[in-house]
Amino acid sequence: MSNFPDFCAHGYRVERELGQNYAGGRVTYLATDIRNEVSVVIKQFQFAQSGSNWSDYKAYEKEAEILKQLHHPNIPRYLDSFETPAGFCLVQEYKKALSLAKQQYFNPAEVKQIALAVLQILVYLQQRNPTVIHRDIKPENILVNRFGQQIKVYLVDFGFAQIGASEVTASSVIKGTLGFMPPEQLFNRQLTQASDLYSLGMTLIALLTQTKSSDIGQLIDENYRLKVKQHLPGLNHKFVGWLEKMVSQKLENRFPNAAIALKALKPIPITQLKNQSLTTQRAGAIVGVIVLLGLVGIQIPRFFIKSSPSQVLVTPAPELKSQPSQGKRTLFPNKN
Repeated sequence: MSNFPDFCAHGYRVERELGQNYAGGRVTYLATDIRNEVSVVIKQFQFAQSGSNWSDYKAYEKEAEILKQLHHPNIPRYLDSFETPAGFCLVQEYKKALSLAKQQYFNPAEVKQIALAVLQILVYLQQRNPTVIHRDIKPENILVNRFGQQIKVYLVDFGFAQIGASEVTASSVIKGTLGFMPPEQLFNRQLTQASDLYSLGMTLIALLTQTKSSDIGQLIDENYRLKVKQHLPGLNHKFVGWLEKMVSQKLENRFPNAAIALKALKPIPITQLKNQSLTTQRAGAIVGVIVLLGLVGIQIPRFFIKSSPSQVLVTPAPELKSQPSQGKRTLFPNKN
C-alpha cells in the first residue's frame, strides 16, 4: 500500500515523490490528473509539521496568485490549488526536466544557452506591470532538459517572488538563499530588476566552477568579494567581464535590467578566442623571461619592455605577508 497522500477526491493520483523539505512541511509530488491522464506536479504544504508556520503558508498562497498571472512557455503553468485537512496543495504543469543542482556538468557553450534562456524569462517578468522579482534564483530553481545540442530551460518556485520593487521588510529578509542573494536583499534594502541578475550570475559561476550551492561561499575571499577572473581563467575576457558586472556587490554597477544584460551577452563568445589565448600566452612568456632575468641579476633594457608586442608593463610585486587562517569563509559578514 502506498504511503503517498490520497488526492483522488481532488482529481489527482500521486505517482512518486520529487523532492521534500520535511523540516518546513513541504513535499513535491509527481501526480496524474485522473480526468485526462496528464502528468502534473503537486506541491504540498503540511500545516501539522513542526517546522511549518503561517508565513510559509502565505508564501504558497502568494505563489499561486502570481502563477495565475504568468503565461510564459518557460514557466510551468498554474493548473489548480486545493486545501486538505493536512495542508494546502498547488498544482502545476509538469516539465520533464532536472534542476541544475542535480546535473553534474555543463560545458561553457551550454552555460551560455542557459544564461540566455533565463534572461529571456526575466525580461518577461520585468516587463510586466508591476514588475515581478523572483528573489530566489539558484541552481535548484532552474530546470533543464537537453535535446541534442539544444537546452530547454524552465524557471520554477515563485514562493519568494515580489511584485514590484519595494523595501524588504524585516520579516522577509531571510527569504532567499545565502550565497545567491544580492547584498541589498540580505541587508534589508530596496530590490530592483538588477537584484535577480546577481542571483543568476552566481548561478552561472556555480555551474562553470562545478560548485555546489551549499559550497558557493568558498569562492569568496576574506574581503567577501568574488574574484571571477581567478576562478574562470580559461574563458573569454569579455564574458568574464560580463559576469563580473552581473555579480557586482554595488547595485549601480550591475546591468540595470535583464533586457540590457541579454543584449550585452548575445554577441560575446564564452570560450577564449584563439588570438586572445595566444596573446595571453605570449604575455605570460615575456613576463616569465623578465622575472627570470631579474632573478639572476641581468638588467632588462627599457626598449625591450616598451617594444614588446603585448605591451607588458612590469611592476614590483608587493611584499607578501602571511595571513592567519580565518576558518571557513562565508559569503557575507554578519551584519551587527
